[in-house]
Amino acid sequence: MRLIEPDEHKDFLATLGRSGLVESDFALLETDTTDPKGDENLGLQGYVTIARLSTQVKREYVIGDESDWLQHFTRDLEAGVFNRRE
Repeated sequence: MRLIEPDEHKDFLATLGRSGLVESDFALLETDTTDPKGDENLGLQGYVTIARLSTQVKREYVIGDESDWLQHFTRDLEAGVFNRRE
């Protein structure tokens, strides 16, 4: 099951566009850490790794129900975190 909702992905792409960046320069990897034996009321849990291919910068953000990963990514993007080579 996908952790990133379609609306969140659309907002992610819009954030890139506002910054003058292209989707093809970024890779998203979702990792589901939801406990399959746990209480289903807790919802999906995990993290997303976002990598900028041209700079090889990677950052992980907690993701799942009620997460604000996109806001954290946007702040990092605006701060130039993804512009630095690692």
